[in-house]
Amino acid sequence: MKFSLELLPNEPIKDILEVIKLAENIGFENIWITDHYNNRDVFEVLALAAHETSTIHMGSGVSNPFVRNPVTIASATATLNEISDGRAIVGVGPGDKATMETLNLSWSKPVKTVKNAINDIRVLLNGEKLDQGAHLNGIKKIESNIPIYMAAQGPMMLKASGEVADGCLINASNSKDFEIAVPLIKEGIQKGGNKADYYFAAYTACSIDENVDVAYNQAKTVVAFILAGAPDVVLERHNISVDVAVKIRNALAVYDFKTASSLVDENMIDAFSVCGTPEDISAKIEEFAKLGINEFVIGSPIGKDRENALKLVEDIINSFN
Repeated sequence: MKFSLELLPNEPIKDILEVIKLAENIGFENIWITDHYNNRDVFEVLALAAHETSTIHMGSGVSNPFVRNPVTIASATATLNEISDGRAIVGVGPGDKATMETLNLSWSKPVKTVKNAINDIRVLLNGEKLDQGAHLNGIKKIESNIPIYMAAQGPMMLKASGEVADGCLINASNSKDFEIAVPLIKEGIQKGGNKADYYFAAYTACSIDENVDVAYNQAKTVVAFILAGAPDVVLERHNISVDVAVKIRNALAVYDFKTASSLVDENMIDAFSVCGTPEDISAKIEEFAKLGINEFVIGSPIGKDRENALKLVEDIINSFN
């Protein structure tokens, strides 16, 4: 099992770098930093992180081809790979409709667009030219393969990730979702040609504390946001009332986080996060591993005290290695 950490670049860069250095010392193999227009630029943060670390791999988690052209994603990733001495990874996904509307961008054919972007990024990272002539002729030649992950949740995107990517960042935190997602990815892998190695990554919302009540309370707001964006078919899968989901959406729409969080119950937390004590988290990871998951990504909220929560993860990592 590979262990990874997701961070949002929405805080002072020096603080982000301290967390990344701690994650490297603890034993995390990957750092994924989110790429969103209203936060600090992901590739500038990654460049600084590469300079401050020596073993941990890192990449955008994830960039999307509607906001960033695939050529610029490839160029930034290749540059990061040089700065980090071969530790770059990259995640590519469709983004979301609300962001595209905010930026006045078209969100057309997301599955096809992301598939084409990954294929183009791979061509460029391999030192080859795209059909229209673009190539990275001013960048140091890349000697080793840079893993390209696709972020996916829906059936078509999950199949596409298996077909064109080296790994899938599965946007889920529950075995019921992985039971559906992993076979769909494998279907895509068969279509695209079997790969020797493939990363089935559980891209989770995670909250860890020695006190389970603290862990659950910390997860409520994050779960409320995830639940608010979940389609009805997913709500039904987890026995969550659509009426309650609508109430949560309405509360979040007017920034009433207290009401939204108060509507989140234990079943919702279990459906949309991996939450609890280190023993609880370990049990969930073992459950996921049986379904084919081989990378566990710890995403927000992490814990009430992030540093202490990450230190609790160290024993979990050691138990799987």
